[in-house]
Amino acid sequence: MLISALVTFLVVILVLYLVNMLPVDGRVKQIIRIIVIIIGVISLLRILGVWI
Repeated sequence: MLISALVTFLVVILVLYLVNMLPVDGRVKQIIRIIVIIIGVISLLRILGVWI
């Protein structure tokens, strides 16, 4: 369980880094970052058993 949570966290960090490298407008980057963070938090909650 802990390893899955760590892998999920690292994947979210990697995706956020890659989004930062995209040559798009700042507003679009911000929206993509928010979506990635929400998906990451939901995934972590599912792994930890807080959210079904």
